[in-house]
Amino acid sequence: MSGLWSGQPNTVKLDELDVICAVLGCGLEELLLPEPERVPEPVPATDSQATAVGQPRAVAPRPRTGRSLPPR
Repeated sequence: MSGLWSGQPNTVKLDELDVICAVLGCGLEELLLPEPERVPEPVPATDSQATAVGQPRAVAPRPRTGRSLPPR
């Protein structure tokens, strides 16, 4: 809650919104105002990146040496 008092917070938890609404006696629709002009336009995916949900993707086989690779 201190982030709310110190300026513009990066995040607000849903539990905190419930408390604020209970204290102020209002609903979420009165606190949250949509700003669609601030949302960036979606970037269309190129053919090399586009894979629909449920579509099979190319899978690279892993070596079967009995040892796992170290994390990247």
